[in-house]
Amino acid sequence: MSTISIFAGAYCQAEDVARKTAENLKYTFVSDKEVIEQAASQFGVPASRFIRTMNGKISVFNSFTHEQERTIAFLKAVVAGLIREQGVVVYGKSAKLIPSHISHVLTVGILGEASFRIKNAVQKEGVSEAQAQKLVHKDAEALTKWCEKIAGAAPWIPDQYDIFLPMDKSSVDEAAALIVKNAKKNVLLPTKESLAALNDFVLAAHVETALVKEGHSVGVEVKDKNVTLTINKHSLMLNKLEDELKSIASNLSGVNSVETKVGPDFYKADIYRKHDFEAPSKVLLVDDEQEFVQTLSDRLLMRDVGSAVVYDGQQALDFIQEDEPEVMVLDLNMPGMDGMEVLRKVKQSHPSIEVIILTGHGSEKDKNLCMDLGAFTYLEKPVDIEVLSEKMREAYKKAQIRK
Repeated sequence: MSTISIFAGAYCQAEDVARKTAENLKYTFVSDKEVIEQAASQFGVPASRFIRTMNGKISVFNSFTHEQERTIAFLKAVVAGLIREQGVVVYGKSAKLIPSHISHVLTVGILGEASFRIKNAVQKEGVSEAQAQKLVHKDAEALTKWCEKIAGAAPWIPDQYDIFLPMDKSSVDEAAALIVKNAKKNVLLPTKESLAALNDFVLAAHVETALVKEGHSVGVEVKDKNVTLTINKHSLMLNKLEDELKSIASNLSGVNSVETKVGPDFYKADIYRKHDFEAPSKVLLVDDEQEFVQTLSDRLLMRDVGSAVVYDGQQALDFIQEDEPEVMVLDLNMPGMDGMEVLRKVKQSHPSIEVIILTGHGSEKDKNLCMDLGAFTYLEKPVDIEVLSEKMREAYKKAQIRK
């Protein structure tokens, strides 16, 4: 019994095709929704983070948090577990997580002409043609980013698929019938080799999950239970890093051997950073003194604290709508919206963000008001970087407890 992966553009009636295929074959239907729900439950990560990753949105803090790599690893682990059971239709972006070399997996791509998709979007969403065009374009962008991250290629290269269906030229029933017909062919029966490839995928997902849980982000390949880990960012202590990676992977059940190597990006300027789960890695610095705040960001970077910088209150409020930090360091005296108003609005809309006030022109009255509004602490410039770093750690711990 084969497995079927169906990857599709939006507004192509692709989900109807996938469900019809599963119904006709009496297979289990699995969509991104089910994969995300299981991953969120299994790994204790909010579903919104998986959705953001699948939509191609990368946090500005990702080089410190490895959020994108962590969520992808967890999604892979779920998909690997699901397709160990034969007779599954995997529909959506999750389909791209299944390696192409597992020969009993039938890979299907579904798309349609832009005009066809726009027409469907108008009908389904009840929007204007111009709005529908934007929805289709947004979907195309998200699929491209996802495929480039997962497969290193654009989404609609024909040789990526065993079957490619243009839905503007086919009905749902016709498309499903073609998939069913091909799924029943002997060439898609599991073989010793294809089952070994599946087991390698399952083990690779297990290894990758174990590594990201320890804060690492490296490439993982498995062949016949032998693991190869590829380090793609420069490390000053390469031997120590290799030993740590090998120690984690070699202790996992099913692993025969572990070797490490450096990848083509190892010699670029980017530095390998292991995520420290005990330290703040999503800090937003808000201050109109650009030279001061950029210097502060650089000094925090030297202490492996990931930070982003904005220069006024409105920028801060816009930022947290897209990428919520754990800790905010906020100046009080800024042109336009002052820090007091920013603090008030942040604690109203995002109460889990811990706000450290750092100002050069405050008063005792300001301090009391800030604390009443929910600030974590109140500091005055100039501040010792060690004192600020310690307060950030305390604020981060409080934020984690609250979560």
